[in-house]
Amino acid sequence: MARDIPVGNGQLLVACGTDGLIRDVYYPHVGQENHAGGGAFRVGVWEEGVFVWLPDGWERELGYLDDTLVTHAVWTHPQRGLRLTFNDAVDFRENVHLRRITVSDTAGRQRMLRLFFGFDFSIGGNDIGDTVALRPETGCLVHYKHDRYFLMNALFCGRAGFDQYATGNKRRQAFEGAWKDAEDGVLSGNAIAQGSVDSVVALHVAVAPGGSETAWLWMAAGSSWSEVQALNRDLLKRGPAQMLRRTHDYWRLWASKEPGATDGLSGAVARLYRRSLLVMRTQIDRNGAIVAANDSDNVQFNRDTYSYVWPRDGALVAHALDLAGYPEISQAFFRFCAAVVEREGYLLHKYTPAGTPASSWHPWIKDNRRQLPIQEDETALVIWALWEHYGRYRDIEFITPLYRPLIKNGANFLMSYRDGATGLPLASYDLWEERSEVLTFTAAAVYGGLTAAAGFVEAFGEHELAEDYRKGAAALREAACRHLYQPDLRCFARGVAFPEDGGEPAVDRVVDASVCGCYLFGLLPPDDPRVAETVRRVRERLWCATEVGGLARYENDAYYRADGDTPGNPWFVTTLWYAQYLVARARTADELAPAMELLEWTAAHALPSGVLAEQLDPHTGKPLSVSPLTWSHAAFVTAVCEYRQKRESLIQKGV
Repeated sequence: MARDIPVGNGQLLVACGTDGLIRDVYYPHVGQENHAGGGAFRVGVWEEGVFVWLPDGWERELGYLDDTLVTHAVWTHPQRGLRLTFNDAVDFRENVHLRRITVSDTAGRQRMLRLFFGFDFSIGGNDIGDTVALRPETGCLVHYKHDRYFLMNALFCGRAGFDQYATGNKRRQAFEGAWKDAEDGVLSGNAIAQGSVDSVVALHVAVAPGGSETAWLWMAAGSSWSEVQALNRDLLKRGPAQMLRRTHDYWRLWASKEPGATDGLSGAVARLYRRSLLVMRTQIDRNGAIVAANDSDNVQFNRDTYSYVWPRDGALVAHALDLAGYPEISQAFFRFCAAVVEREGYLLHKYTPAGTPASSWHPWIKDNRRQLPIQEDETALVIWALWEHYGRYRDIEFITPLYRPLIKNGANFLMSYRDGATGLPLASYDLWEERSEVLTFTAAAVYGGLTAAAGFVEAFGEHELAEDYRKGAAALREAACRHLYQPDLRCFARGVAFPEDGGEPAVDRVVDASVCGCYLFGLLPPDDPRVAETVRRVRERLWCATEVGGLARYENDAYYRADGDTPGNPWFVTTLWYAQYLVARARTADELAPAMELLEWTAAHALPSGVLAEQLDPHTGKPLSVSPLTWSHAAFVTAVCEYRQKRESLIQKGV
């Protein structure tokens, strides 16, 4: 189940499934310590002896209020004549998740309702040793374990607290969970439970015929009882309406900070551009960690998640944010990288949001030989993105502490991690994390990284070293064109494996969209004939010939594959690489039209909320794998920024 309508503040992240129920709660790092783990925070309604859980029998529309991180989820039950509207937000400053619940009668009769809300925590990622208790001094429920506390409270008709509550055990022996206690409309009032526990509360709401009533529900997160109690006390003093309003206004201001950013774009593309910026922001920790995706549903696929920092993804997201005018966020990411980079100058496969090495399937030894378990493009692209950042913002005092540990050490590693015979980078794992060989994408990224490093060391007065880096980049370009471009295929190869005994290299002839790297990072200009031939072959072999369309990753891609009728599932990232190429090749404003069609395609295949998944079912357009994928949103923002810049340039030239 894809995740939808995430809200967060860089420390507390809350995300719903496409069923509209909260399923992920991350704190105190975005992407680290999921205290829900996919278990649903249920919502139910009781009236006149009839009980129903959402979403059973309810029609739902999940989205956001325009250009802000406040949700707008509308639940309608035509048979019962009810409408529930939820507006959720995480306060932009305090670690409080706030929900405004508007209950409306659409049947024209007096209603006496009981609204039930379940809290299914697994604190710290497991449900061993949790406690839930009612604290009488506040009337609040609190779930806690060790130094993680979650306080729940409500407000209705000026009165704080709950009309009913219950705590209990869940998923153990005969106990399904305290939520089952709600189905007769009356809760037991059990005040404490320990072990594997959940809780459920009720608010009694009277609604006049054709009228509406508003209630508030919130969750405060902290490291102690005193901390969450203080948050609760402050919220009651301010009032939840004021807290929701300030958060709404803050994110509206944040998303529109760059005037003219969406000039010349259609309404759909402009809306997705702003939404993409906001969604990206929810996936970024306050310490600069840019997390690939936070969707615990993926645990069922491989017993792990995407809730890690891949330096590649982070570099490309940071670049998108720089293009869009948000350098403070990218600066935090580059500081994160400088703190975790290895002494030898390379970045590891991935990191936790807290900055420690993450789980990995890249071995340190293979075939009884030592190897570095890295994707070399990740190190190179961080340096490339940092140079792009500096070229735009010229923030020399920010760059200075990064110069030696990240830039010089990283570039020296890129220079050393090469094959002396071919001039190409040594084999490393590909960006899809499936094979180790000498790759076109990696070669292109390393070229971009060395060129960027040359610019930096030149600026810092190390002219001889700058010349060394430039020579290294030039040699790599020549080697890539000699070994990786395949005249018989009229395309860059995905990669080449060079036997250790010096035998004939094995060319990886699978058409892979990653060869678009040959123009993305400056290895060759987009109008080079070899680039044009490569892109043409990618478009011919990887475009999904269905009503959905879009570019697959590579031929016969099996990851979440829907069927064998297409080369694979369409990905937003690969499709938007093609859009970037069309933008780069355009020589007149009219020639930008095909690129705009792909931007419109992206907007048309987002979830109604504006959230972009990793990939789509090629026949139904249904999101597959994780959602939202931060990289998908970054690719869209990058393509839009490049489109807008090129359009303005061509208009100024009058062509």
